[in-house]
Amino acid sequence: MNIIIIGCGRVGRTLAKKLNEDGNAVTVIDSDAENVKRVTDRYDVMGIVGNGATHTIQQEAGIESADLMIAVTGSDELNLLCCMVAKKASDCQTIARVKNPEYSGDAPYLKDELGLAMVINPEYAAAEEIARVLRFPFAVKIEPFAKGKVELIKFKLPKGNEIIGMSVKEVVMKYNSDLLICTIERDEESYIANGDFVFEEKDVISIVSTPKNAYEFFANIKCKGHTIKNALIVGGGVITQYLCGILEKSHVALTVIEKDLKRCEELSTLFGKVKVIHGDGTDHDLLLEEGVGKSGAFVSLSDSDEENVLLSLFAKGEGCNKTVTKVNRTDYDSVLSQLELDASVCPRVITSDTILRYVRATKNAVGSNVETLYNIIPGQVEAAEFIVRENSPIIGKPLHKLKFKKDVLIASITRDKETIVPRGNDSIEAGDLVVVVSKHIGLYDIADVLK
Repeated sequence: MNIIIIGCGRVGRTLAKKLNEDGNAVTVIDSDAENVKRVTDRYDVMGIVGNGATHTIQQEAGIESADLMIAVTGSDELNLLCCMVAKKASDCQTIARVKNPEYSGDAPYLKDELGLAMVINPEYAAAEEIARVLRFPFAVKIEPFAKGKVELIKFKLPKGNEIIGMSVKEVVMKYNSDLLICTIERDEESYIANGDFVFEEKDVISIVSTPKNAYEFFANIKCKGHTIKNALIVGGGVITQYLCGILEKSHVALTVIEKDLKRCEELSTLFGKVKVIHGDGTDHDLLLEEGVGKSGAFVSLSDSDEENVLLSLFAKGEGCNKTVTKVNRTDYDSVLSQLELDASVCPRVITSDTILRYVRATKNAVGSNVETLYNIIPGQVEAAEFIVRENSPIIGKPLHKLKFKKDVLIASITRDKETIVPRGNDSIEAGDLVVVVSKHIGLYDIADVLK
């Protein structure tokens, strides 16, 4: 596909990298020449310096022949204007990043009236992800599939857990678990699970299961954790505002620490049940005074990655059971994985995954569409959900008779209201929602899993 990206900030750079790796022809536009140079020097993409909202610059970028234009500048209004200009200039699809909470309720209206393919809100998506991991206190990450009927849950195996030293096959047989163990991360290596794989302490394990079966499994392996009743949040930005709105309905007692007095007043007005404190969230004495060590969860949402990491480590050191850390950079994922952090969230990765899913579904023309896409292990393992069409070559045959590529796992099949944990005699039928876990990055169609 020919794709134009307007905005070379964190999100734009991530998109340029991933869309280029997926084999698309990418052109980036930004008014800052240094930003454009940074992207074009690092990735095999074209770059244009200028105002992406002008018809002249979009023409120079080739808007008439573009298949997709993505506007991810720092301004919601500019992003929407870019899309309007692109729609007038060509028949290409358009995607706008819109993060202001004032526009969140208007997203469906904006999408329909402006003819957008997608309106994406990274901050709201990040808040949803944080809310999910707080539901399972021991979870590192939770990703929903099949409209929430199935979840991919990633967790770190605690020290001394009873499944350490057991194989995948032994765990499934002993606990009669109706779920699928998918991947294991160990010492910066990733593995697609097979029956003989033996668990070790501190392994990071991903399972695919219904929420009910996951609760039963974690209870059986004594990894249930405690329901979170209160949370302490540092930073009163947009993600915090969305998160308060979500968690307020879950009866979780919330305390927010924010430096800016005006922002404190805004949050207090919006959320009467949330305790908002005007203060410096990096002040250890203030954190101790607010009971950081006794909080059910500590969520660090400042604008600084380093600050967020250090605050989460401090909270863990004081005895907090669950920490969630916002990170904007993914360069140091290998370093972060060595730290005793529970869960992290990266809005730009959420954005790029969502847009990649749309691009792959649009490019697909064989037997299925990509419905959902997640990086289980960035750059190493993906989980993709496909809706299977009538003409797919994979339907109607028992799984054990199909010749799959190495490091591919059919993780779940959802048919109507039933979720099937796939075994060898199960088959895939037209209309099924199928989750595939694979080391083959960039699957466009479910048929791509076959040799």
